Amino acid sequence: MASFCAHVQSIVRQVPPGRVATYGQIAAMIPPPEGADPRGYERIRAQWVGRALRSAPADVPWHRVINSQGRISLPAGTRSAAIQRMRLQAEDIELDRSGRVDLDRFGWTGPGRSWLEEQGLLPPDRREHPEPLRKVTGATV
Repeated sequence: MASFCAHVQSIVRQVPPGRVATYGQIAAMIPPPEGADPRGYERIRAQWVGRALRSAPADVPWHRVINSQGRISLPAGTRSAAIQRMRLQAEDIELDRSGRVDLDRFGWTGPGRSWLEEQGLLPPDRREHPEPLRKVTGATV
């Protein structure tokens, strides 16, 4: 688990100000631990990211990690949730009235391929927040 936490912290340090990543997106970059069942790992890996961030040092911008619906996962009304919201807003990341961040607008696409390869990590999982639809001559593609 220590190696997993180190990977999480390293990846989250790459998320630039004004951008957010999802727990699942971060988790998808980290290969399953040796001997782990890949399907079992896939089901719990995003939760492991949350656990890894609970003990992250102060230089890890944990507030830039939200859930796949674009929401803060911390319990509403808690001090931690308020701090996360405040830090996101301080980086000009907008939350709508329901507390949701627009992942198409503020989502991070991940670190560069060379950095990932140097770290022994995988490319980000694009399913977590797919690229926005683009209009081409009136048709949506």
